[in-house]
Parts: sequence; C-alpha cells; structure tokens
Amino acid sequence: MFKASKWALEPSPSTFAPTSKWSNKDMDPVAPEDRTWSTRNYVAYWISDATNTAVWELASSMLAVGLSWRQALPAIAVGHVIISIVMVLNGTVGARLHVAFPVLNRSSFGFWFSYFSVISRVILAMFWFGIQTYTGSECVYQMLKAIWPSTARIPNHLAEGAGITSVGMMCYFLYWLVQFPFMLVSPQRIRHLFMAKAIIVPFAWLAILIWAMVKAPPRVSLEPKHATISGSDLSWAWLSALNSALGIYATLAVNIPDFTRYAKNERAQYVQLAIIPTVFTLIGFCGIAVTSAGEVLYGETLWDPLQLIDRWDNRAAAFFAAFSFFLATIGTNISANSLSAANDMTVLFPRYINIRRGQIICAIIGGWALCPWEILATGQGFLTFMSGYTVFLGPFSGIMVADYWLVHKCKVDVPAMYDPHGRYRYWNGINWRAVVALLCAVPPSMPGLIHSINNSITVGNVSHVFDIAWLYGFFVSLILYWALSSFFPATETYLDSADHGDDRFASRPESPEKEKAADVEAFVKNV
Repeated sequence: MFKASKWALEPSPSTFAPTSKWSNKDMDPVAPEDRTWSTRNYVAYWISDATNTAVWELASSMLAVGLSWRQALPAIAVGHVIISIVMVLNGTVGARLHVAFPVLNRSSFGFWFSYFSVISRVILAMFWFGIQTYTGSECVYQMLKAIWPSTARIPNHLAEGAGITSVGMMCYFLYWLVQFPFMLVSPQRIRHLFMAKAIIVPFAWLAILIWAMVKAPPRVSLEPKHATISGSDLSWAWLSALNSALGIYATLAVNIPDFTRYAKNERAQYVQLAIIPTVFTLIGFCGIAVTSAGEVLYGETLWDPLQLIDRWDNRAAAFFAAFSFFLATIGTNISANSLSAANDMTVLFPRYINIRRGQIICAIIGGWALCPWEILATGQGFLTFMSGYTVFLGPFSGIMVADYWLVHKCKVDVPAMYDPHGRYRYWNGINWRAVVALLCAVPPSMPGLIHSINNSITVGNVSHVFDIAWLYGFFVSLILYWALSSFFPATETYLDSADHGDDRFASRPESPEKEKAADVEAFVKNV
C-alpha cells in the first residue's frame, strides 16, 4: 500500500509524452468527446465566478482611499474590459490546443523554467483555497444561527490565541465537509454546478439589492457620497483602483486554458469579452449600493455582506441570503483555486497525481495544514503580500500572449510540450528571453509592495509603480519578450504550420470502457 508503484496512475493510451513519467490522462490534450463546454457554460461559469464575496467587496478599498462610487464603478468596468481581452487571448490558445496552462506554459518559459510559474501558482491557489474556505464557514455560521439562534451562545473551549472559536471550527469543518464531494467531480461535469450557481445566486443578490434600495433609497444612500481627494492624488487613486479590478482575477487570465481546453470550439469562449465586464461591474455596484444602504440603516460601514446579514432580524431572509453566499463561495473556490492547483500538481508529479488527487491534496493542505484562520487573525502583512502577487501575474500573461500570438504566430508544436528534450527545451530547459522579461517587469513594483505591507517603510514616488503593477508588468514583459525573440530568435521553436497532435487522437486505440460499451450496444441490436 505504501509503495510508490501502488499509487502510479494508469497511463492513457493516447499519451503525448515519450513515457508516462511526463504525462497522464488529465495532462494530455482533451479528447474530442470530452470537449463539452458551450457558450452557455462559459456564461454560467463567469456569472458563477463573479458572484463571490471578494467581488462584492471590490469597491471597498476604492472608496476608502477617497474615490466616489461614480469614479470607482468605471475603474471596475475598464479593468474588467482589459482583463476580458487577455482572458480571450489566452483562452483561445486553450480552446485551440485543448492543453492546460502548466503544459502550454512550456512553449514560452521553457520546459524546466515553466515550473517556476506552476509551483508559485500551486502555493497561491492553496493559500486562497484556505481563505475562501474560511469565508464559507462564516456563511455556515449565519445559516445555523438563523435556524438556531442559540448557535451564537455556544461557549468557546479553544485557547484565546487560536485565532478561531469552537463554533467557528465547527462551522469550518462543516463547510469543508460539504465542499469536499464537489471537488471529486470531473471538470467536464462541474459545469453543472456553475450553471446552478449562476441561476440561484444572482436572483438572491438581486433581492438583497432591491431590499437595500427600498429601505434606503439611492438619493439618501448614494447621492451624498463624493470624492474626498483631487488632483494627482485622485489620478493615482483611480489607477490603483483600476489595478485592483485587474488583479482580482489576474490569476485566471493566466490559467484560463485550464477551462477553455474543454470548449466545443474556440468560438464558445469568445462570450467572455462581453460577460466578464458586464457581470463584474453589476456585482461591484451591488456591493456599493447595499453597503451604502447599510451605513444609513445601521450607522456602520459593513463591506462584509455576512456582517450585514448578521444585523437582520428576519431569520428566514438571513438564512437564504447566507445560503446564496455559501453556494457562491463553493463555486468560486473550486473554479479559481482547487481546480487550478490540481491542474498544476498534475505537471509536478504526472505519474501519481491527476486532477482528482490534486484537488484532494489541495483540500487537505490548503484547508487544514495552512490554518487560514491563523493567517486571517495574525498575518495581515503576509495576506497583503499574497494579494500583491499580481506583480508576477501581469508579466506571466504578457509573455504568454506575446509568445503565441506575436512570436510564433499561432504555430506551435503540442507534442513537443510533453518532451523534456523537445524543441521547447531552449537553453537547458530555460527560455532566457522570458527570464529577462520577468527581471525587467517585476522588480520596479517591489518597493511599492513592500510599502503596502509596512507603511513605516518610505520608498518615495517609486511606490506608484505598484499602483499600476499589472498593467506595467503586462506591457513591459510583452514588448520586451517580443523584442528579444525577434532580435535573438529561438529558431528551433519555429514551425511552418502548427502541430496540434490531432493525428494521435485519430490513431489511438479504443479504451476498454468504450469497447465494452460498443459490445453491449451490438448485443442489444442483435437481440
């Protein structure tokens, strides 16, 4: 049982790698029969992803630095227009090649250097998985309190320095337990969860918005709010707000091929251009309007919607509102965190880890080993650092866009992405052009990141680069990588035509399951 060979995965008959050591069924390009995501599924996916607490609270930091809601809302809209364009550029690559981000990344970073982005993505995804799970546990607490008000009076038997109470730990375990089975569902079928969430959650949040508008009309809650800054301070604050809007889903702009690889065709995911800015701007406004109404009704600024729900006397309304956030958190945690971590882990240990096993590992390490309640209670500096990870995500996206669309002009070799000695080996597995682009795009933002972690450290006006970290990193890396690749081309990676490896699907043997199904069908016809 404890021998490594006992845990080895069954190699897929259509494997693209030289040996099973470098790939498994979940890493291989998606087979034609498994390309099931349609335009409707991508609409549901993004409605599902937009309806989460982080997007609801997106405008909080914008208003806190002095912007008015009329200035914050365009920042959210423009940011998501930009990110949707990058999402479709990188998403189209996944839809064409049907390959996940960790494998696709090898064509631009080099076979071995790509592991830098993969490992950092695994750590980031597991970290945010734990944070989102803790948010979900707060939803469970509100639901239980709505049913049994005595839940609020359960005594605490944990130490004061634990960072969590007894009832908090109970709710955390319950949420983790309910969430876990959904993590065992395949990516092809999890789209049904996103569809259910896309139907239920928006209607619940629309009801909350209507309640807020009735209880505190906009002329009372929104009209009096004006900007408290002007001049250059206003300009930099708006750009920082734009960067916040870009950063909230900058991770998915990098690994969106993890989902578009399941598209029926590349046109199915073009809808992201319209749905992303529309739904994220609407949810951002919802958060602004409901929070502003809460200020009028309760005399407090309650950006956390669960804190707002905690003030309600109507227990039925509190339960269903908390349930909508509960469902929202499950969908987002799986799509943005656990699935991403699992896809990345398949590349790290392809012989032993597939997507399902990767999600289980993420659930255990991200959910329990990282102790997210302690991070939230005592690690605000660390939390700020992890939020500032966008200084890397912009350059990652820029290099990926430049490599596929500008450098190789869509002509890539998919089978070579699975070969450590193939054309994407570059220099010892490292594409030095990507390294130089990162070294020029990332360091200028670091002083601002340090200042955001510790305000006592003064870095001067250079901190403003961090205010536009994603935009700066994206465009600097894109232009520099394109220029270096043009002046110093890696000629071994250039092709006359793209090789998507489709011939390998045509020549693959039938799986035992399909052969058995065909035999059963033939028997039924004969009978």
